[in-house]
Amino acid sequence: MAHLAGGGAPLLGEPPPIELGNTAYAVRGRRRDGLQSVEHLAAWLRDMRACLAIGLADADIEGVTDQDLRLARELRDVIRALAAAAVDGREFDADMVATLNRHVRQSPRWHELRSTPEPHTTVCAEGRPVAAAIAALAEDAVDLFAGPQRDQLRACHGPGCVLFFVRDTPRREWCSPGCGNRARAARHYAKVKQESGD
Repeated sequence: MAHLAGGGAPLLGEPPPIELGNTAYAVRGRRRDGLQSVEHLAAWLRDMRACLAIGLADADIEGVTDQDLRLARELRDVIRALAAAAVDGREFDADMVATLNRHVRQSPRWHELRSTPEPHTTVCAEGRPVAAAIAALAEDAVDLFAGPQRDQLRACHGPGCVLFFVRDTPRREWCSPGCGNRARAARHYAKVKQESGD
């Protein structure tokens, strides 16, 4: 079920790169930007914190900069372009691939073993944590667009919707139940209108 993140962008439970791509969305057919400010990016990172490959503390998120916002928006636009190409069965644009790869190279990260309170793995990175999180999102996008989920990537068929989703069931056509309901209502309205001869 979709809910709105602090920045206003819908969260659908999709892989994090698709969630980032979906921060460009539409309401009643009008395009919206869920990352208009550093506060919106901070709210989105806070809402997505549990799903990101890099752990972010509250202090890290409070330190979001204009540069972080610019990088996140650039990565979002690349993800949307690659998702649209994947859905349409087109080859990926070389410039979009180069931009995605540039994002991936921004921050090396690695796993370390921690022994307390019991043995577990933690992800560490060089540089600023928010920049590392954006680079990790780019790495996740590489895995998504080069892996089997690419074939399950879909554009929502809901009226006016511009969101993407990974199809998890064979009959899924919409990003959320709300879009499915709107699509069914639109079909019903069109059928009634056609039967009445208007």
